[in-house]
Amino acid sequence: MSGVDDFETPTLLVAMPQVLDPFFFRAVVLLAAHEDGGEGGSLGFVVNRPSQLKVDEVLRELDIEWSGGSEVVAFVGGPVQPEVGTVLLSLDGLTGLERDGITEIAPGVGATQNILALRTLARSAPDRMRLLLGHAGWAPGQLMQEVSRSDWLTAPVEESIVFSTDPVDAWSGALASLGIDPATLPSWTAGDGDSN
Repeated sequence: MSGVDDFETPTLLVAMPQVLDPFFFRAVVLLAAHEDGGEGGSLGFVVNRPSQLKVDEVLRELDIEWSGGSEVVAFVGGPVQPEVGTVLLSLDGLTGLERDGITEIAPGVGATQNILALRTLARSAPDRMRLLLGHAGWAPGQLMQEVSRSDWLTAPVEESIVFSTDPVDAWSGALASLGIDPATLPSWTAGDGDSN
């Protein structure tokens, strides 16, 4: 588990129970960029918040044919720019050509907002692929304040967590990767304390 002084990306941010903001309640965030000083701030993607929107419906609006299952839903990547989609996917088994337009943001995990890459992926959707709408962002210093007040724990990036099909399993799996049993954590309800 990383401390405040050795905070690095990529990492998973795991929301603690006192975080009651609906975007981040029991959230697991793949933190892709973090610059505490200067103008940078931090950027990540909530990976365990399914939406009601089907991927094929979203892609139909872009005139992209979806070959994946009709019940596959898009996920809410965060409250910032919800109109912008990002695809997260496992890079396992992808050839050099298939990786065009895709950036590796964590070991074995790629991301793209490239429309040509999206068309290619939609034609033969990998098993571990997720369409995220929006992202999470923090101003410089903001995330470190939240980490120092124990709103977030940091955990190593594991594909099984990033691409977990069950939101609760992703959260509890991220905690388990740190040796924490979620049942041992205190529960908070609205009005019990501070939230994001």
